Amino acid sequence: MNEPGTTHFGFRDVPERDKARLVGEVFSSVARKYDLMNDLMSFGVHRLWKRHFVATSGVRRGDRVLDLAGGTGDIAVLLLPRVGDQGEVVVGDINGDMLKVGRDRLTDRGLVRGLDWVQLDAEALPFPDRSFDCVTMAFGLRNVTRKERALAEIQRVLKIGGRALVLEFSTVKAPLLKPLYDIHSFSVLPRLGAMIAGDEASYRYLAESIRKHPDQATLAAMMESAGLARVDVRNLSGGIVAIHRGYRI
Repeated sequence: MNEPGTTHFGFRDVPERDKARLVGEVFSSVARKYDLMNDLMSFGVHRLWKRHFVATSGVRRGDRVLDLAGGTGDIAVLLLPRVGDQGEVVVGDINGDMLKVGRDRLTDRGLVRGLDWVQLDAEALPFPDRSFDCVTMAFGLRNVTRKERALAEIQRVLKIGGRALVLEFSTVKAPLLKPLYDIHSFSVLPRLGAMIAGDEASYRYLAESIRKHPDQATLAAMMESAGLARVDVRNLSGGIVAIHRGYRI
């Protein structure tokens, strides 16, 4: 448990008011190498996780989808064909550097129609109640200072019957996998960060932030407390990541 007014930034406690700034510095530092590093860190498996995440999202033609922490646009690219010409994907991220990377990349590919890019704070979404058919968040919730506020905001902006989908690193369930995963997280990732992104500290933080994130059952309970119903969890890759789904009813 953290002291009142503090929260975790990796394995150290910091004032709550400082976490957003510190996380922002991390992602501004790694923005241009973010997707390359994801490929290297996960051996490309993150792409399979994300494809499965979107393929099982239930998103249909004409839907309006909010993709939170979607800065580099990799989830948006997968969502666009599903919403079609009549739908819309709003990409929201607190970090302007990540948004710029994603917007420039997708614009270069000619992907403009049906896309909006918004710099925002997930704890205070700038949208009216019941605005979206689906809200997705991939690998971003663990970096939010007050996760319960973000989940409550997601619930608020969902239409009745709308879905909240969270893809996030979670707690490994396969006993034989855990020691290998720890070695990879704390020995390999920081070294890759130093070599490829020139930033060992940021990737050490990212590894630590995974360990501080709520486990599957705790996050499911948090989603229910935020007012989401029929919450279910699907583990991928032995629990390295998990998909949490909940509905507004």
